[in-house]
Amino acid sequence: MPLQTLSPEAAQQRIAQGALLVDIRARDEYAREHIAAALHIPLAQLAPGNPALAGAQAVIFHCRSGQRTRMAAQQLCDCAGCDAYVLEGGLDAWKRAGLPVRLDAAQPLELQRQVQIAAGSLVLAGTLLGLAVSPWFFALSGFVGAGLVFAGLSGFCGMARLLVRMPWNRVA
Repeated sequence: MPLQTLSPEAAQQRIAQGALLVDIRARDEYAREHIAAALHIPLAQLAPGNPALAGAQAVIFHCRSGQRTRMAAQQLCDCAGCDAYVLEGGLDAWKRAGLPVRLDAAQPLELQRQVQIAAGSLVLAGTLLGLAVSPWFFALSGFVGAGLVFAGLSGFCGMARLLVRMPWNRVA
């Protein structure tokens, strides 16, 4: 049975009636911002028979935009063991509906966003320096582009591995 979608308002009503809200995002995403009522179980840790879901009458899964929950719909259905729903539009739609979230600005940005910022900054710097200083700086943009292609093909992102070791990303 496919996951049914719920609007943020309908999800809020179901939660008030006892439904379990499960945030499937990564730890760093959850730490920075989440719905207060949400139980955090990363997608990689969800499996049938998960004790955190035992006894639930209904489970509502969500991620940031709804894309991950749609892509993992069958896995999530198999894990639920009860009525299963997806929060339509995820956390983003919840916020657009004006519903409350817990934001901890002291937590670092999600690692994926840090990679995007760092890669974009390096490409921009390489381009500007290539135009203004020396064409050799274009190699920096090419190197970053090649690294992103390699990360996409292999699943290994050296920049993410480097950024996760930065002091602001270390768990206290």
